[in-house]
Amino acid sequence: MGTEVVGHIQPGFEAVRDAFRAGFEETDGWGAALSIWQDGEEVVHLHGGSADPRQHKPWTDETAAVVFSCTKGLMAIIAAQLVQEGKLDYQQKVAHYWPEFDAHGKANITVAEALSHRAGLSAPRQPWSFEDLLDWSKPVNALAEQEPLWPPGSGHAYHAITHGWLVGEILHRASGTRVRDLVQQRLAQPLNADLWVGLPEDKQDRVAHIGCSQALYDLWDAEAAKDSPEQPYWPYRAMTLGNALPAALVTDTEGFNDPRLQAVEAPGAGGIATAQALASIWSAVVTPTQGVRLLQDDTLSVATEVMSQGPQIYPAPGPYPAWGRGFQLDSEVRRYLSSDSFGHDGAGGQVTFADPERRLGFAFVTNWMYGEGDPRATRIIQALKEMF
Repeated sequence: MGTEVVGHIQPGFEAVRDAFRAGFEETDGWGAALSIWQDGEEVVHLHGGSADPRQHKPWTDETAAVVFSCTKGLMAIIAAQLVQEGKLDYQQKVAHYWPEFDAHGKANITVAEALSHRAGLSAPRQPWSFEDLLDWSKPVNALAEQEPLWPPGSGHAYHAITHGWLVGEILHRASGTRVRDLVQQRLAQPLNADLWVGLPEDKQDRVAHIGCSQALYDLWDAEAAKDSPEQPYWPYRAMTLGNALPAALVTDTEGFNDPRLQAVEAPGAGGIATAQALASIWSAVVTPTQGVRLLQDDTLSVATEVMSQGPQIYPAPGPYPAWGRGFQLDSEVRRYLSSDSFGHDGAGGQVTFADPERRLGFAFVTNWMYGEGDPRATRIIQALKEMF
């Protein structure tokens, strides 16, 4: 007997529903949710499976998931809002807003370079601990003091976790408001969206427990073998931050399954939200949604210009992702609905994006970290693409 899928769709989206349902064939016993908004209205609202198989807890409309790097896309939206309001300038130096950042060769790094993974701070030179992540000032001060791993601006490498504190502190300094409050004031509250970067204690029971495939653990064990104190393997340390996180980002009780980390601001990977919340936000980026439009077209045209693409600083086989000013762009690595779509995906299969031509917001979230070759969101996007 297959997993029951609950929810509703508008007529014409049957193939999308079938593609969502097919995902449970690969992840039986775990959960997921899908929301799609078009022209400001929700046209797909589905969920199924388990929010916590250990407790036989079903996924419901109230279930929220850790959405990992989808959080970076939300930071990019807020950055673009501040640019739109004249409070932030993509071409301005980071140190203009954050004077302490002007150290060890970082004086000329621009906001745009920081957003697009070009700052040379993808991993800490000195290992961080888990406890460091629970105090905003510690990672922020460490990044301000660190010498870049490569000449800033000369190339790019994915700032998997450090991106959150790097960009988050820029937003904090430019606005005078801490990240958890920026998220609430600018994204969650206007759309009545269940979204948090820094989860309130009274929402803890809504968060899905994250599971991880053995294949993903094996992959990161192989990456760990490349790292040593004498010869750091920086892509691996970009995930672990030295000693702070498991390479797969979770174990049964550690990493982003730890309520202590869910409760603090970790805006590179720590956002927690429902699919409906995220899809409504991405919808509002490109079209009025519940009376809200978050960004204007001229702002988006600048924010989604290609900043980083192709081979990265640390050699790895292609295909390669592409980024604008914080936004992940359509590429061979992550195909969205069209070449004009933009958003951000996240570890374990999470995918969020907006498509301006079709005035559409999309969010797929799950608590099963499938690993390389995950077909779930890709299958849904392909079914959606075939409708247009």
